[in-house]
Amino acid sequence: MSVRSSARWIATPLLLLGALWLFCLPRDLFRGTAYSTVVTDRNGRLLGARIAEDGQWRFPPCDSVPAKYAAALIRFEDRRFYRHAGVDPLAIGRALRDNLGAGRVRSGASTITMQVIRLSRGKERTLGQKVVEAFLATRLEARCSKAEILALYASHAPFGGNVVGIDAAAWRYFGRPAQELSWAEAATLAVLPNAPSSIHPGRNRERLLAKRNRLLEALRDTGHLDADACEAACGEPLPGAPVPLPSHAPHFVEAQPKGVVTRTSLDLALQERVEAVGNRCGDELARSGAADLAAVVFDLSDGSLRAYVGNASPYRARDGRDVDIAAAPRSTGSILKPFLYAAALQEGLILPESLLPDTPVNIGGFTPHNFDRQFHGAVPASEALARSLNVPAVQLLRLYGVPRFHQLLKDCGLSTLNRSSDDYGLSLILGGGEGSLLEITRAYAGFVLHPEGWPLADGVASYLTLEILSRVNRPDEMDWRKIPSVRKAAWKTGTSYGYRDAWAVGVTPRWAVGVWCGNADGHGVPALTGASCAGPVLFELLNLLPDDGRWFEEPSGGIYADVCSASGFLRGPDCEASVRRHLPERAQESPVCPYHKGGIFRLPPAMEWYYRNHHPEYNPPAPSPANGPGFIYPESGSTLRLPRQLDGTPGSAVFKAAHPTPQTRLWWHLDGEYLGETLLLHEMRLAPAPGRHTLVVVDPDGRSAAVSFTIAG
Repeated sequence: MSVRSSARWIATPLLLLGALWLFCLPRDLFRGTAYSTVVTDRNGRLLGARIAEDGQWRFPPCDSVPAKYAAALIRFEDRRFYRHAGVDPLAIGRALRDNLGAGRVRSGASTITMQVIRLSRGKERTLGQKVVEAFLATRLEARCSKAEILALYASHAPFGGNVVGIDAAAWRYFGRPAQELSWAEAATLAVLPNAPSSIHPGRNRERLLAKRNRLLEALRDTGHLDADACEAACGEPLPGAPVPLPSHAPHFVEAQPKGVVTRTSLDLALQERVEAVGNRCGDELARSGAADLAAVVFDLSDGSLRAYVGNASPYRARDGRDVDIAAAPRSTGSILKPFLYAAALQEGLILPESLLPDTPVNIGGFTPHNFDRQFHGAVPASEALARSLNVPAVQLLRLYGVPRFHQLLKDCGLSTLNRSSDDYGLSLILGGGEGSLLEITRAYAGFVLHPEGWPLADGVASYLTLEILSRVNRPDEMDWRKIPSVRKAAWKTGTSYGYRDAWAVGVTPRWAVGVWCGNADGHGVPALTGASCAGPVLFELLNLLPDDGRWFEEPSGGIYADVCSASGFLRGPDCEASVRRHLPERAQESPVCPYHKGGIFRLPPAMEWYYRNHHPEYNPPAPSPANGPGFIYPESGSTLRLPRQLDGTPGSAVFKAAHPTPQTRLWWHLDGEYLGETLLLHEMRLAPAPGRHTLVVVDPDGRSAAVSFTIAG
């Protein structure tokens, strides 16, 4: 055989062996391994975790290994780790000598690198497999740094029971992250993988203690810790039974991506305090029948979510405790009204003090009422919002338009409004829509942050809305301004139909806080309101938060205009008194005062009739001949449903009219047929047949008013 042929016979196997070595390792050694779901706060502190799909507590691979654990591991498992290339010939020689001398296997020669290979392959421990592991270990050494190999081992080594990896072991055995382990704890975990099935904290504790202390003494001898530190470490007790992992924001943790580490924007310290308030308040409300409570906190310095209580008091047994209420769509009650008022201010449809009608309204059978069941005739827009009056809000929504408002809410981030605007109708402003606490509170934060794409971009309109909300004093709640310890905030409450949902959202220059309480299954609770139930929790949470004393600064931009002191509209030529106000840009398109004629301030009859009851100072001069009667109820175009009597026959409804001159008589006609007359109190009980009708009243001067309505069959 020629030299060339001999070289070919030698080179070919070597090339094949080299190719095998080069491509022998998969790119991901632990591909297909199931990992736990791990969720941390903004600083990397553990909020909670979920066990891996295979039932193991195996945190996702770590990038680095704590110095104490690395030193203990290398001293115990592989003293020449930094000096070999995956296989330690000296360790092999020592193992052969010891095993041959003993006539049995007493020690192995596996390096940490070889153990990484074994952990990734999951094969039985045989001599043949040892050879394969040694071959693959040299390739792993060529691919990875020593630090990366240590991290692979620490992430996948068994630590007894169903605990895998240094991070899971540190939490399960010591209740702290691996970076905070003491020398004794690090040494304990370093010796555990050597025989995890026979020696662990719950079994053979004497052998485990002896192994740990010998390792600590070896670390002392190598200068890793001094004699005093070694003695103290040897005196530390072994861990007991595995401890539960932290479980903060459990509903939030459950919603995070599975099998990975997710660093969130939550703040553990704040989360713990918010949970404590939520749990205590939730337990108190539960005694009144409201079993569930949720709360969220946003930091407006960067817009991040800092605390999340999906459902407080998870320890209290009840059907709904696993429901993440903070993310669930619920009836919104009145909590969305500020967005309508801000939009109307931005569009110039109203000014902050514009009088809005607060009289009975019937729109296709929809007859909203205020919480106190009263009508006030005319109410300034700011008061209507601060007192959360329903009727003015419905009237304003009619003016603004349901489709526009529906789209505006979606643009503000409410993803739960998945029905058409026609389906919601005017009830959208009174709780006919659905929203989640998380999205609604984030939308309130938009009044301060004005994120990109925010539809309420006029800073003056947002500022005016927040100022109005800082003066909230509804009739169903106490005046929070009289309590010195309460944080000043722009805030709003809401209560859904049937007392099923109680809302409260508050905003300061730094924080946005939202609270919901009720029952996850939707059943109502008597006297459950946003003001009485969610409001107190809101202010407890606000008082937890750092406060620098700042308040909202009046923004630049907008216009300055003279506003009628009586009506709140732009000053007209007949207005006597006015004030100069800073208004949104489009306020210049707002109508001028419609209620001053010839220097006299007079409201339309229906508004006047109710307004006079609440404003004794309202006493306009005698009306001119042009002023005639007007209907209070029903509104023209209404659809009425007459109640049935006990015997099943149709009932009746009371129709109301008003006249600027109280002593005036009115004559009533229904569809051209005379009905009778009224004096002073212009009311008449009627029972029209199903169908469309026209009702007319006439005063002695021949002035008349007509209203058309439909009686539903």
